[in-house]
Amino acid sequence: MYILIIAAFLLTIWAQFRVKGTFKKWTHVAASSGLTGYQAARRMLDSNGLHDVPIEAVRGSLTDHYDPIHRVVRLSEPVYYERSISAVSVACHEVGHAIQHSVSYPFLVARHRIFPLVNIASGIAPFLLLAGFLMNQFNLIGIGIIFFSVAVLFQLITLPVEFNASNRARALMVSGGMITPDEERGVAKVLNAAALTYVAAALLSLLELIRYILIFTQSREE
Repeated sequence: MYILIIAAFLLTIWAQFRVKGTFKKWTHVAASSGLTGYQAARRMLDSNGLHDVPIEAVRGSLTDHYDPIHRVVRLSEPVYYERSISAVSVACHEVGHAIQHSVSYPFLVARHRIFPLVNIASGIAPFLLLAGFLMNQFNLIGIGIIFFSVAVLFQLITLPVEFNASNRARALMVSGGMITPDEERGVAKVLNAAALTYVAAALLSLLELIRYILIFTQSREE
């Protein structure tokens, strides 16, 4: 189990380096459409009837996200202004989330509903688990595992949300003429590298949860 957790941790680190490397590589490849990330995102939003969803530029690198509360797509400055394969890929992926929101994509709805609970659970779980193991209190450990499970569930639900947003983006980018079929390979590499970070994080959390459960059950049997 410890070997698996270490392997998952190393995978997480590797995934983070890969997404940065892949993004940087395709930043140097211009999209044939000549669209900036902002223009590609705006076109995709408008073509899906989301004229009222604004797009904002934010500082940082790979800080792109869709805010479901304020219904706004936020793009990092490199993505917002550049005309590269990386820029249009990331921008359109975030629009994919806006489209999910507009059609009430089930997994996105589920993630939004449990998000407030996740904020509480992820903050409390480590303290409950630590206190439970130090004081040998099985009740605290059990409650800590339940809270930690909520955080793991959130990460697992995030996976189909991210993959679906990427699939929507790729299909709409091709059909909308924002990329050519040949450029879709580069788009896929950028989006798959980003998705790998979510997969690695979810795997690491799941293995941690299994480890806690095994320790808990073995301690109860002693």
